[in-house]
Amino acid sequence: MQNEMVALARRARIASRQLNRLSTEMKNSCLRAMADALMQDQELIRGENEKDLAAGKESGLSSAMLDRLDLTPKRFEAMANGLREVADLPDPVGHVIEERHRPNGLLLRKVATPIGVIAIIYESRPNVTADAAGLCFKAGNATILRGGKEAIHSNQAIARTLITAARTACPDFPEHAIQVVPTTDREAIPVLLAQTESIDLCIPRGGEGLIRAVAECSRIPVIKHYKGVCHVYTDRDAAPEMAQAIVVNSKTQRPGVCNAAETWLVDKECDAMMVLKIAQALTAAGVQLRVDQPTSECLTAGGIPFELATDEDWDEEYLDLVISVKMVDGVQGAIDHVNQHGSGHSDSIVTRQESTAKQFLSEVDASAVYWNTSTRFTDGAEFGMGAEIGISTDKIGARGPMGLPELTTYKWIGTSDGLIRG
Repeated sequence: MQNEMVALARRARIASRQLNRLSTEMKNSCLRAMADALMQDQELIRGENEKDLAAGKESGLSSAMLDRLDLTPKRFEAMANGLREVADLPDPVGHVIEERHRPNGLLLRKVATPIGVIAIIYESRPNVTADAAGLCFKAGNATILRGGKEAIHSNQAIARTLITAARTACPDFPEHAIQVVPTTDREAIPVLLAQTESIDLCIPRGGEGLIRAVAECSRIPVIKHYKGVCHVYTDRDAAPEMAQAIVVNSKTQRPGVCNAAETWLVDKECDAMMVLKIAQALTAAGVQLRVDQPTSECLTAGGIPFELATDEDWDEEYLDLVISVKMVDGVQGAIDHVNQHGSGHSDSIVTRQESTAKQFLSEVDASAVYWNTSTRFTDGAEFGMGAEIGISTDKIGARGPMGLPELTTYKWIGTSDGLIRG
């Protein structure tokens, strides 16, 4: 195990240096060839996916997990389209971030460069294999992919298709630029995450348990794509119809994703009728309300069903049609609650008062903060970034939607006409 992971990481390091030789046109040609090959190899990949599905059913995977694992025709199309979109995006490598002309004649340029080798550890969605490999490749990085054991056959088949297509389109494509960890043994992960000389960054994607385990054992820098305990706060000065639309959309438009709202905070000075109408709209959409005592008194008067919230509810990422509801003492109460219980993902305030909004936007500690806007917009495509590798909740390095520019670092390049320092 030790020797196998060390060799895999070293191959990735060599491949990362070879990737520097590929032009933007070469990379884009590879990506488009990968997209075409995924569509052409559907039957072959689907056969491997059936092995994973059969094993998953035998081991008792839930229907939700099996659905995430299933490579349907629609998901093949989405993988292919995603790769084509990445090909169409500007190449971040070589972009001049900053330029300085020093009085002594030294020209300094801060230039975007690949990070090098990125290990991505994720769970059951095999489509992540294509998405992550494509994004990292466009940014000039070699990728080591370690998906969940339930998708091992699917992940390996997708990677083989990507590599073969890229090498056909560009003979200079290094075959070890994309590698799938070939074992499902959990002991491979700590060994892999100790390869500090070969791997530059680890990005874990998945549930809280996976991310925490990776962050605690890794000797390699980790950018965490942590859970989304997102909030919508309705202020006493919120426009009622707007508040209802934003709360309902944030919770129900797609409840199983990380930028869906999990807690609705209500200013205790809000009009009771507005609160009741929003609660009714949520209930009509099939949302279960878990509320604090003051909110329960308001909803009881309106005949709206609810459950009393527990202390654990304020920290819960439901990923389902469930929302916790709490009355707070104005915007400061909302800020205090978000900063104590939020995960640093996405939080929104609904108010007509600019000064109140500015306080919330300034003091809430999250990667994305909104005014009169649904939390559902924290997404690479919605930000105009194209594809993303996830939403980073870290503060150092990438934060928020992590697209191509966030998969690069930079170097300083100095140029002069024989300048020496006296």
